[in-house]
Amino acid sequence: MDGDSLTISLTSGQKLSHDEIVAPLGAGGMGEVYRARDVPLDRSVAIKVLPEGFAANADVR
Repeated sequence: MDGDSLTISLTSGQKLSHDEIVAPLGAGGMGEVYRARDVPLDRSVAIKVLPEGFAANADVR
């Protein structure tokens, strides 16, 4: 994926559906990973955000 960059960055406290972002865990060529909290289930989860080029390609999802 030539130069595809992430089009989204998440910040602590930001909500995605029923999850709340806690902190970034890491980033690399395949995207960014965040520690988050599933609020209704009261448990920790990880959320991975893929660059747009990867998200659109079923072979790398």
